[in-house]
Amino acid sequence: MRVTALGELAASIAHEVNQPLAAISANGSAGLNWLGFDPPRVQNAREALVAIVADSERAGDIISRIRRLLSRCPSERTACDVNAIVSGVLPLVRSQFEREHVALDAEMRADVPTVLGDAVQLQQVVLNLLLNAADACRELGPERRRVAVRTSVEHGRGAAWVALVVTDTGKGIDPATAGRIFEAFYTTKPEGLGMGLSISRSIALRHGGQLTMAPNPDYGVTLSLRLPAQA
Repeated sequence: MRVTALGELAASIAHEVNQPLAAISANGSAGLNWLGFDPPRVQNAREALVAIVADSERAGDIISRIRRLLSRCPSERTACDVNAIVSGVLPLVRSQFEREHVALDAEMRADVPTVLGDAVQLQQVVLNLLLNAADACRELGPERRRVAVRTSVEHGRGAAWVALVVTDTGKGIDPATAGRIFEAFYTTKPEGLGMGLSISRSIALRHGGQLTMAPNPDYGVTLSLRLPAQA
């Protein structure tokens, strides 16, 4: 499992770290623009700096997780609030959604129990799912650019499960290639590495859960992450 995980991580470092670095660059440019106003919009610039600090810390967390895996340190498993993880990711993706004019709706059930897991890894899964959903809508008309994320509790196989579902109204998946969506290095995007969903599914499995994809009745697809709830 460690060898497989290391192989995936080696191919995905650029993919994972590029997300906070891109956000740092975007917020840095925004901060300079705010300071360029006459008079300077100091509060807006301050918000951009706060976002830069948060993204730099997130990049550091990703590197720390990789180093722990390389040094055979056990993954840090703690009680994770999935609603809090989603709430922490939403500000990180909001600027990209706004730039691409994609509407983002979030609905989180208040009584969702905690799950035992690595909060940084689960954050990366949520981030990947939301960014993939936004990307699926990018080339469509404004009325079709919608993404929804919701959390809930499900019961099955004699246990309770925390479900996180991301639904988009994008272009959907070709049925002929749908079975390959979680394969490492498989991608339909010219600039993609084909690692995001593969890594996300591996993280779900390592947490005793599952990540699945299903086409929507009308447009787009739904990706569902299910994790065992803590007793």
